[in-house]
Amino acid sequence: MRTSTHRVRRTAVAALTAALAAVTAVLAVPAPAAAAYSSVAVYASTVNGDAADVYHPVTGSPHDPWPVVLLLQGANVDKAHYSGYASKVASYGFAVVVPNHFQVLFGQPGLYATGAQAGWTVNWAQTENARTGSPLLGALDPSRLLLLGHSFGGAAALNLTTGLCTPPFCTVPAPAPPQLKAVALYGTNNTQPGTGTTPPVANTVPVALIQASADGIGSPANGYATYHALTSPPKLYVSLLGVNHYGITNTQNPAGARPDLSPQTLAQAQSVETAARWSAYWLRAQLGDPVGQAWVYGFGDLVDANVTAEFVY
Repeated sequence: MRTSTHRVRRTAVAALTAALAAVTAVLAVPAPAAAAYSSVAVYASTVNGDAADVYHPVTGSPHDPWPVVLLLQGANVDKAHYSGYASKVASYGFAVVVPNHFQVLFGQPGLYATGAQAGWTVNWAQTENARTGSPLLGALDPSRLLLLGHSFGGAAALNLTTGLCTPPFCTVPAPAPPQLKAVALYGTNNTQPGTGTTPPVANTVPVALIQASADGIGSPANGYATYHALTSPPKLYVSLLGVNHYGITNTQNPAGARPDLSPQTLAQAQSVETAARWSAYWLRAQLGDPVGQAWVYGFGDLVDANVTAEFVY
């Protein structure tokens, strides 16, 4: 569904006309996450000592090197809970890296993402791309890094887009690596606890905020305020209808994580599929892919009944 607040430069509309012709077949129904590659594989690796799962398309035909996508986990959400979402994003032509990062915060040890993981992942990709025996030998493009983030991990990624180091999302100054091209964040906002204020977010790369309409932890109001607080377009706000804070994990309320008591009415598999589609198309759009641009800036919310979307290009 298209909201009444879409804003886009007329030049962008004209530029997308040719792209729309290339994706006419997609207009009928939302493209499934496996539209690009029907098979995705996963293998275990380590990123700066953190155990990680790496998802990538399987294809016997020649292809351009995969851009690298880092998924920063929600607080105390194990990497295994993102296998469905990561696989679906990978099927659009990405190598998706999902680490478990342990640290002590608030006096408690747990799984808490940090912005420093972005630089670590670039280093990992450079090494993995050249490592003898790597399943992705010569198949990675370490010059293109993209971020996905969930909740706490999304806040860490959002913080990173500004080049700032704000505890608890960053404890040691770790500016965004120059390879970072764009981010897509789920259940994420910049509203300050206790004050209700949302300070400006001086983002240096394009940001998409994918917000669940029934999120009982990261409120839709705070998510929408953060969208408006982003100072640099392109930016995108997608509302997933009938979905809560754990709409991208394999199951509701993963063990160890703070439960969301707000019920989700959209089927879990469908919420994962929808969030992955919009995440992947946004990232592809920022890399110059005309199909991704046509979906995000053109007809995506017209044919996807599970969302409303708004953007500034």
